[in-house]
Amino acid sequence: MNFFRFAFRATLALLWVLVGLSTLVLIFPLAGHKSRLEIKRSWSGALLRCCGVRVSYLGAPLREGPVLWIVNHVSWLDIFAINQVRAAVFIAKSEIRRWPLLGWLVAGADTIFIERASRHAVQQVSRAMQEKFELGQVVGLFPEGTTSQGYDLLPFYANLFEPARRANVPIQPVALLFFHHDKRSDFAAFVGDENLMQNLWKVLGGKGIRIEVEFLAPIWVPDGLPAPARAELGARAHQVLREVVLRR
Repeated sequence: MNFFRFAFRATLALLWVLVGLSTLVLIFPLAGHKSRLEIKRSWSGALLRCCGVRVSYLGAPLREGPVLWIVNHVSWLDIFAINQVRAAVFIAKSEIRRWPLLGWLVAGADTIFIERASRHAVQQVSRAMQEKFELGQVVGLFPEGTTSQGYDLLPFYANLFEPARRANVPIQPVALLFFHHDKRSDFAAFVGDENLMQNLWKVLGGKGIRIEVEFLAPIWVPDGLPAPARAELGARAHQVLREVVLRR
């Protein structure tokens, strides 16, 4: 770790987050839908550069129309790495809303928050996802429900595959692989009892962090036939993502 590197990057990132918050308040209300998505996409890429994180991309992301991206979850960096390709609406645990500054920013960027203690959480999130699909947007889902070290996948919760299934929306798995000095690593993983500030200290004070984002072939594309059951879709997505995560 390097204190001066951390201080420099933290200052840059803080200023950029403040720019983002100002944009949400002053520009988003006046901007059209496509403009807001482009702002979100370019802002995310700049934030990663402020943090000293490099991202490389493989595969062919679905760039038009509604789509559900199924993503393995490793870090708070995941959302911004995905958004740099195409601005997505992510489903996140409600605790993130309470994070200082970053939580406000994520909330203002159309994040769908799930109250995991609520009996009606899935129904509420499903309705919000349906609204986004009707607008032709991407919804990003972390079906593990929490972060992992990135070397394997946790079991998937398949309930939130249902809105895409009902709406006949393509479902595309996206694999995130984390590297540190060009070796697979959990260095940047946000797991266990580590709090946000501890993880920021590692990420912003370290160097050599790279995320490889691989867009896999869709597991479901509407073809006029009935969609597979959500449990089957979840099993397919888990299988193809796990093959990529394990083979590296």
